[in-house]
Amino acid sequence: MATTTAIAAEGPCHPDLGMGTLAPKDRSSARGKLPFAQTSYLYYNRSASGLVRSLSILDRLLAPLVLLAMILGVIIGVYAPNVQNAFNGAKLAGTSVPLVIGMIVMMWPALTKVQYEKLPAIVTTRALWEQLVVSIAINWVIGPFVMTACAWIALPDLQTYRTGVIMVGLARCIAMVMIWNTLAGGDPNLCAIIVIVNSVLQIILYSPMALFFIKVISKADDIPLAYGTTAIAVLIFLGIPLALGLMTRFILFFTIGQDRFHRLFLPYFSPLALAGLLYTIIVIFAQQARHILHNLGPVFRTIVPLILYFSVMFTATFTGMWWWSNQSWRKGHVGYEEAAVQSFTAASNNFELSIAVCVAVFGPESDQALAATIGPLVEVPVLLSLTWVAMYLGRRLKWGGGQLSLGDPTATMAFVEGGGTKEMQGNVADAANTRIDQSGTVDLV
Repeated sequence: MATTTAIAAEGPCHPDLGMGTLAPKDRSSARGKLPFAQTSYLYYNRSASGLVRSLSILDRLLAPLVLLAMILGVIIGVYAPNVQNAFNGAKLAGTSVPLVIGMIVMMWPALTKVQYEKLPAIVTTRALWEQLVVSIAINWVIGPFVMTACAWIALPDLQTYRTGVIMVGLARCIAMVMIWNTLAGGDPNLCAIIVIVNSVLQIILYSPMALFFIKVISKADDIPLAYGTTAIAVLIFLGIPLALGLMTRFILFFTIGQDRFHRLFLPYFSPLALAGLLYTIIVIFAQQARHILHNLGPVFRTIVPLILYFSVMFTATFTGMWWWSNQSWRKGHVGYEEAAVQSFTAASNNFELSIAVCVAVFGPESDQALAATIGPLVEVPVLLSLTWVAMYLGRRLKWGGGQLSLGDPTATMAFVEGGGTKEMQGNVADAANTRIDQSGTVDLV
């Protein structure tokens, strides 16, 4: 059976069921791999409000909580100015230990949820290798140039803020992209493989690319950015949580089993990422409180290149994948599922890593660190809106095929690893007569 991200059946949706659900007489057709153009998908007709309800409580509140953390940090910095001394004691790689702990904690859960065990599937199909080549080209060649261009267009006179925005563009997303892909109905296995590849490439490429785009392309010779400092920061703030994530995942797999890992551990462990992010933002904004209040204009201008980047990358990638899907020489190999994965990985960024590196390299009081912290405030509402756009276009446009098979005999839903609510799982099971176990795996029955 082919791996799929939404259960499909031939023929029109049942008019009484709504949400693109399957008519009872069509349920038997849900077996096997069907061309995208002949299928009806469960979630493509969801409203914007239904899409928001599909998010977990913490995911829904991410943007307002980030904004609240920023405000709280400024208030603390203004009315408790001595708090800065408390954060400037012991240091690791030039960064205060309290900040180091917060930044490692915010990266750890995301890297624990990466499905490393799917990595061997890379060698199984040519189609997967093609998708990986496309992903690497978009994420590590096109994306950084687009973010640099957006930063120069919106912030030509603000070099330090521009540098922070470019640092965000160099960090490829490895966490939130799983949620956007879940909601849009993208291929979860392809998304997992791309996340693994991006995690590895970030350790290798982030430091040299930071120097190239800031020192060479932007000619910012007066910016104190050295390869050694950046590489050490990446090793600390990506290498340590990556090692912790690998150890946590596989130790618990062998001790408590995959079912309990997904069902009992992840729901309680995942919120640590949000706690670490909010703590880090509070500390940064507390240390920059007076600087922020005297530079509100530049802070708000930093939002512009981020919105430009998210919109341009998503639109260009989605359009390109749709064109590729309808080429006769690739008919049946590329469909909406692949387009959704590529579009959201292209448009998303690893703001946790960019914040950590900017703090370590430029300092928590720097404009670069401040610009990087704006990332999650902008990304969440923009990418959530683009998720609805993707689903709308998914049902309106003609697609040539898709649904990569990575050797998984079951149809794995995109909310594996806790990426969606139980309500989402229940709706799918009821609509398509499926059985969903606690790990999120769907069996068609």
